[in-house]
Amino acid sequence: MRQPLITVYITNYNYGQFIKEAIQSVLTQKDVSFELLIIDDGSKDNSKQIIEQYRSDERITIIYQQNKGLNITNNIALHLANGKYIMRLDADDYLAKDALKKLSQPLEENDNLGLVFPDYYIVESNGDLIEHHQRHDFKKEVSLYDQAAHGACTMIRVEFLKSLGGYNENYKCQDGYELWIKFVNKYKVVNVPEPLFYYRQHGSNLTSNENRILGTRAKINADYVERLNINNQALGIIPIRNKKDKYYQLKINDKTLLDIKIEQALKSHSLKQVIVTCPDNSIRETINKDLQLHSKFQFHERPEVLTRINTSLDGTVNSIIESIKPTLKSDLSAVIIMDIRFPLISSVKIDDAVNTMLLFKADSIISVRTENGMFYKHDGSGMKPILTQAGTSKLERNVVYKHVGGLTGCNYTSFVNSKKIINGKVGHMVLDKNSAYLVETKQDLAIIEQINLLHNII
Repeated sequence: MRQPLITVYITNYNYGQFIKEAIQSVLTQKDVSFELLIIDDGSKDNSKQIIEQYRSDERITIIYQQNKGLNITNNIALHLANGKYIMRLDADDYLAKDALKKLSQPLEENDNLGLVFPDYYIVESNGDLIEHHQRHDFKKEVSLYDQAAHGACTMIRVEFLKSLGGYNENYKCQDGYELWIKFVNKYKVVNVPEPLFYYRQHGSNLTSNENRILGTRAKINADYVERLNINNQALGIIPIRNKKDKYYQLKINDKTLLDIKIEQALKSHSLKQVIVTCPDNSIRETINKDLQLHSKFQFHERPEVLTRINTSLDGTVNSIIESIKPTLKSDLSAVIIMDIRFPLISSVKIDDAVNTMLLFKADSIISVRTENGMFYKHDGSGMKPILTQAGTSKLERNVVYKHVGGLTGCNYTSFVNSKKIINGKVGHMVLDKNSAYLVETKQDLAIIEQINLLHNII
């Protein structure tokens, strides 16, 4: 067999009910040369019986191994690959017609292109269509690269991937996100705006474990900030409007919301100074004494005029920066504002907000969750759907996000230049459901106490 243009590898663990469709979707690809590696990671179902049916096909290499995990498997495939380009296909997914040809074409036309990824269909276990997921137009729309390509069915130039050291085996999931960060910081990436694979959505998908995914992403972000030697020293600000602000003295497990937020901020690796700002200095006396004595803690008495209703925090942040400039011992790279009404935000999340903003070179950042329900507005004649969310076509540009979790940040230099917290390119970090929980009532406090008993966050 001559050297193939593309190496496709299928990773499988107990997907016997789906793997035949995945294999067939590769073997029926036309007008492009390829090899197929089938890597079974210790399946206990009927997968081996199905895989062995393809033993005689000279295009196929079969590997059996025992529970090595995703990134070790990725590196095994990379080591065995004979192709110029490589692409992973999960055993429960399958390719569209001509997918390999259409993905390899841009790579063949541009030697500087590192990876190519398509739009895709999301389908039920039985193959019924749920939606067509359409990415941004990377040629016209994208200037902020904080939305990673899907890990599977992304075609990668092997030479570039090997030059970047392959896959990092320290991470147990999110290979696509880690790969994305490696490439966007060094090579050109592009989207093929056509659905070229079918992503099967079912209960056992790795992507259903939100906390694991977001935790791994935070670890990847922190590692790459360190690896790229990015200065992530930040100023943390906790604003209290005045003594009438009822939230600062509410308690969870005998700790006030203000003390909880200060404690979280002081545990952050990124925050070099933590400032509580309020026009009433007497609020300082309500703060736990041990927290006040911490070397990173500072109280800022801001002018009353900056606390009026509907007054943005831009002026307050500027006032704080001007007051601490003479005592700054190192260059700051970011400012993070933390809302005390979100007590389940850990210090890891605070660090991740800083790291995400700096890693993707955003000017500002907000913590968010996606909103998957239908949204309507009243135009005088009745309720009308917003952003044409109905139907099976889901455009990435129309995904709705809600600012939750109370983290808002900005690049220090961009704030000094604009005097605005939200300015320029605004990035985002996605929070887990617990971190996004907002305290508005005493009932919320009771619910949060129960969540904390289960997860020990505070």
